[in-house]
Amino acid sequence: MPEPQPGLECAPMKIALRALPRLCTVMLLLVGAAAIPATAQGALSTQGGKPYDERLMRLSEILGAVHYLRELCGANDGQLWRDRMRELMDAEGSSALRRAKLTRSFNNGYRSYSRTYNSCTPSAQTAITRFLVEGADLADAMVKSVP
Repeated sequence: MPEPQPGLECAPMKIALRALPRLCTVMLLLVGAAAIPATAQGALSTQGGKPYDERLMRLSEILGAVHYLRELCGANDGQLWRDRMRELMDAEGSSALRRAKLTRSFNNGYRSYSRTYNSCTPSAQTAITRFLVEGADLADAMVKSVP
C-alpha cells in the first residue's frame, strides 16, 4: 500500500473530522424524523420513501467511495467509514428493503472507485477531498431539511 503523500493527507482529514459530527447529527435527526406521525410522513413521502432518500442514498455511496479511497491511500482509518455506514443503517434502515438500498449504495460507491483506482494518485486524493466536502454539504442540507 502506498504511503500517503505529505500535504495531500491533511486537507481531507480536516474535512473528514469536520464532517463526522454533522453526519452523527444527521443520523440522530433522521431517527427523530422516524417518530413523526404516519399521517405527516405520508404527506412528505412518496411510495414509502422519505423526502431525503435521494440525498441519503448519495451519502451512502460517498461513504463507500471514501472507505475504499482512504484505505487505498494509506489513511489508516481502519473500518471508520464502514462503521459510519453501519450507524447510518442503524438509524435509517427501518426495513429489510431500506437496509438493502443503503447497502447497495455503499457498495456501488466502493466498487466504482475500486475499478477506477488501483493505486493512490493525486486524482484519488482529489476525489477523497471532493467526496468529503460533498458529504458534509449533504449532511448540512439534511439537517436543515428535518423539522
